[in-house]
Amino acid sequence: MRRLAVRLGLAACLLTGGGYVLFSFAVRANLAQFIPPPGKYDVRILRDTWGVPHIFGKRDTDTAYGLAYAHCEDDWQNMEDNCLIARARLAAARGKEWAKVDYLVQWFQVREFAQARYETDLAPDTRALLEAYAEGINHFAALHRDRMPDLPLPVTGVDIAAASAFKAPFFYDLQEVLQRVVHERGLTVTKNGVETALLPGRNPFAPHGEIGSNAWAVGPKRSADGCTRLAVNSHMPWTGPVTFYEAHLHSETGWNMTGGTFPGGPMIFLGHDENKGWCHTINRPDLADVYALEINPENPNQYKLDGAWRDFERRDAKITVRLWGPIHWTVKREMLWSVHGPAMRSPDGVFALRFAGYGEIGQIEQWYRMNKARDVNEFLDAMRLQKLDSLNTVYADKGGNLLYLYNGRFPVRAEGYPWQEVLPGDTSKAIWNQVYPFEQIPQVLNPPSGFLQSCNSSPFQSTDGPGNPRPEAFPASMGIETHMTNRALRALETYGADPSITREEFFRYKYDKAYSEASWMAISLKKLLEAPVPEEPLMRQGIALLRGWNRSVDRDNTAAPLGVLTSAYFTSHEKSGAPNGDPMEGLRKAVTTLMKHHGRLNLPWEQMMRLHRGEVNLGLGGGPDCLRAVDVTLQPDGTFSGVNGDCYILLVEWDPLGKVSSQSVHQFGSATLDARSPHYADQAPLFAGEKLKPVWLTEPEIRAHLEREYRPGEEARPPSRH
Repeated sequence: MRRLAVRLGLAACLLTGGGYVLFSFAVRANLAQFIPPPGKYDVRILRDTWGVPHIFGKRDTDTAYGLAYAHCEDDWQNMEDNCLIARARLAAARGKEWAKVDYLVQWFQVREFAQARYETDLAPDTRALLEAYAEGINHFAALHRDRMPDLPLPVTGVDIAAASAFKAPFFYDLQEVLQRVVHERGLTVTKNGVETALLPGRNPFAPHGEIGSNAWAVGPKRSADGCTRLAVNSHMPWTGPVTFYEAHLHSETGWNMTGGTFPGGPMIFLGHDENKGWCHTINRPDLADVYALEINPENPNQYKLDGAWRDFERRDAKITVRLWGPIHWTVKREMLWSVHGPAMRSPDGVFALRFAGYGEIGQIEQWYRMNKARDVNEFLDAMRLQKLDSLNTVYADKGGNLLYLYNGRFPVRAEGYPWQEVLPGDTSKAIWNQVYPFEQIPQVLNPPSGFLQSCNSSPFQSTDGPGNPRPEAFPASMGIETHMTNRALRALETYGADPSITREEFFRYKYDKAYSEASWMAISLKKLLEAPVPEEPLMRQGIALLRGWNRSVDRDNTAAPLGVLTSAYFTSHEKSGAPNGDPMEGLRKAVTTLMKHHGRLNLPWEQMMRLHRGEVNLGLGGGPDCLRAVDVTLQPDGTFSGVNGDCYILLVEWDPLGKVSSQSVHQFGSATLDARSPHYADQAPLFAGEKLKPVWLTEPEIRAHLEREYRPGEEARPPSRH
């Protein structure tokens, strides 16, 4: 009987695979239905000599449709994955490591909320934009089924809204709170010998390092020439689902934004137009809570609230995992919901989660309003929508206005509860249902100093001199950050210390590579140098080298490899800067690594710090938590490879008459996935050389630097083998 069962199971798998193939043929036969009829969209894609797409549409919907098509051309897998997130189908396409995302999408009821609220929570013009964007994806997928083989068609506006809503809470590190809901090992299920992790131990959208960003702005009273300048300096992973993509969007109805967007983003998320610009940086206030639930000993499907037993809402998540080829396996896992929010059983008890953004689908609408704002007042109106769960925002415009927002949907919490700890789940008094209004979040408008900065740190030092938000004005229950990153410290020590900033200085300070005396690097180095000196000659040589280090990661600095590597072995940076290990053991590991791979301790930093992209291998300056930010991983050959940090950089300037100009660079190029494209790594030498390219906003400028022009579907590329 056992052999028969095995044979029947194998036959079922093969039949499933055969059915999948037949289904694929059926879909291919009907792909024409997913190509918009001629004349439905009026849009042209102009690629400049760097491959950057300039999308010229008659209406906003035409432009969104063209953006989707162009983005698919350059980054089809991440565009496909974004849609699969909305369907909780990533593991079915990519394997078991993505099962945790599929579980969370179902547990957070992302698609249910999107479907239920799409018509009521999004304005008609926003829905039209999303649906046009979805049609651009459908058009590309229909023509290039080999590149998007796992994407069920049609993609809809609901898919785009759902994927955006799911990602949003992870920008304020929701995953750290999730770890409190389950055992430290994370939650797994084992089915037929296949173990699948369901909850992430880290941000699933930041596969390397931490996501962050820099932003600063200088107004006319602070610049030497009366200009207003804005630095859009995003820090995101260099590859993957939240890699920035540069695009320029233009319509005849007043949309002319250039900047960065993510896969699945139907508009610009940070950038500028003729009138204004903004940058987001990550903030991590306390926007989520965990509750310990008391379970009825007579009924495990009930929990106590206000003295009465209540029933959980309960369903099973169905997670389909690709094993190999067409063979899939579906596992089930219990999902619970209480009045607090999603709940889960764990070895330590039953816990519920409540977090900002649960059920919210309007993030896309707010970004659209920000794109279309014409001045600071309209931009403030867009921010008052409070659809974005978090994200600092630094704004500047042609009128010289500067704005900083420590943005977030801050819960209005009752006093008397330990909000940073696990909360009692048996009282409704600990369940918040409101967020603070926009006027009560930390913000600065036109500070006297004419300078603003935001580098993933405290909002209470966002400018130098008067004008900062006052800590005492905000209740502790808002969980506002008070730490200072090295980048924030150095922004204040460079821009903040210069009363008259020239254009050259504005650019030069951006590439600052020093660690402040108050930084985590300086704290860790001081602890190391105060420790007893070991007798080993190499350790003494290392100590001597570090005593002479100026805490800089310039390309030719010969102490930087030992300093950064030593610190990486025993320091937790970014937030507290607190050493969390034995400094001498960190130094010993660093010395061993450098001698094993390089045979010396004092090699130039650029020999250690590398940018890899296909066949390209370039030396870099900068390092973790510098204004020239590069987060790294240690490679088998003993070098660092940049994986995160500075990526899309955009520096914007409005002259005293209000005329805008800007320069930008991407760490690789516009072809974020296509290794055969000339734009796969053509910007890497600029990026490594700390240089920028011009941004062209007008059609005559673009045509003077035009590589090609086409409409979606006119230039079908040959099938990719990459």
